[in-house]
Amino acid sequence: MKQCSNCGKWCEDRAQYCNSCGSPLGQSGNSAGIFVRSIPLAIVLTIITCGIYELYWIVKVNDEVNQLAGDRQATTGGMVLLFIIITCGIYGLYWYYKMGEKVDFLNNIRGGNAGILYLILSLFGLGIVNMCLIQDTINKKVRLG
Repeated sequence: MKQCSNCGKWCEDRAQYCNSCGSPLGQSGNSAGIFVRSIPLAIVLTIITCGIYELYWIVKVNDEVNQLAGDRQATTGGMVLLFIIITCGIYGLYWYYKMGEKVDFLNNIRGGNAGILYLILSLFGLGIVNMCLIQDTINKKVRLG
């Protein structure tokens, strides 16, 4: 059996992804402990769990983006989730906007419009598209080292 280096759960030897958190098995992450996450698997898990996995995904993505951006004073993923729940999703709109700004920063795009794009997508109920775009940026940064 293989142990997931992301969540610590044990998985079958032939498994390529952790059945608990979706992280790739047998691959190491970068020095910061951030791992490439399968976007199609995350979408499927979000659909199967009726959005519960997306809550976990938001927490992980928030913490990973903050870590990659070197923003030690940023709101933690747990607090973001709490604020989203308390405000019935309104904080999520603000969060997507701020994540867009951080994605622009990570991609070295000054004055980019990702924050506005993420805000518009979330207003139309396409937050999962935002999550995929953010995760894609994380995956690229982890692969490049």
